[in-house]
Amino acid sequence: MTNRAAVLTRPGEIVLEERPLPEPGPREVLVEVTAVGVCGSDVHYYEHGRIGPHVVRAPLVLGHESAGRVAAAGDAVTKHAVGDRVTLEPGVPCGRCEQCRAGRYNLCPDVVFFATPPVDGAFTNHVVIHEDFAFALPDELSDDVGALMEPLSVGIWACRKAGVRAGDRVLVTGAGPIGLLAMQVALANGATQVEVSDVNEHRLALAERTGATRAVRAGEEPPSTADVLIECSGHPAALQAGIAALRPAGTAVIVGMGPGETAEVPLALIQNRELWLTGTFRYANTYPAAIALAASGRVDLEAIVTGHFALDETERALRAALEDPRSVKAMVHP
Repeated sequence: MTNRAAVLTRPGEIVLEERPLPEPGPREVLVEVTAVGVCGSDVHYYEHGRIGPHVVRAPLVLGHESAGRVAAAGDAVTKHAVGDRVTLEPGVPCGRCEQCRAGRYNLCPDVVFFATPPVDGAFTNHVVIHEDFAFALPDELSDDVGALMEPLSVGIWACRKAGVRAGDRVLVTGAGPIGLLAMQVALANGATQVEVSDVNEHRLALAERTGATRAVRAGEEPPSTADVLIECSGHPAALQAGIAALRPAGTAVIVGMGPGETAEVPLALIQNRELWLTGTFRYANTYPAAIALAASGRVDLEAIVTGHFALDETERALRAALEDPRSVKAMVHP
């Protein structure tokens, strides 16, 4: 039995290949992939062949937002049985380093993360993963929603780093999938004002439909004063405007990754207002919360899905966000 995969062979080129079916190790499960979300990082790799220091030097299978069904299990697996529906946390850390032992496994230097060179991802029929990073998916949640536990986890982690709590005023800059989900998580945490800024009118309209208290056209109108900034655009101007909107002792969390490795920040303003400024890198220990949040109906993940594609249409899925301003989240169904 072979494994079909959509493979990035060079920037701008996806080729379908037949590969050997992977075999699960003793504590691994073989998962038949049913849904994979297209992330902005996938699009960057497709367009440019790299993201910062991560360079595609050999053919690579993209895709890290995934869900599926257990097709086989290793001899020592105890958490899952064949046929179980699961959502996959795509990064398996070493479990031994200083960061892992401190609970910060998202910072593990030896993490094996789907679709980060040279590790293949989930635009394929089957993947293997350690059983601890496959999570049971409730029957009431669709495969698409299962795959979107990954970007939802990014939003949850951003809100945790920001300490979003009841009564907070939150500004989210960037209404892509991460910004839209961070907005919903902030509302679920009790924020009374969640404002979203972007330049795409379709995404701003979606933000309003899914709960934003105000949608702002970036660069055309100033944002309201906020307790928390969650910067999801990666745009230097958004970072500057968002920090300027913070009240004294406010918190800025940088989620979006810009094209450069450095960016300017208003240092005097940060000092004078005693602002807290931090970054985020993926997430840790968020999947149970993400699943519970989705199952409770307090976030609407289906709302951001704007297209469905077969595995042999993966290149179309990757190009959707580049060519269609209405596209938010394309889903591939291997």
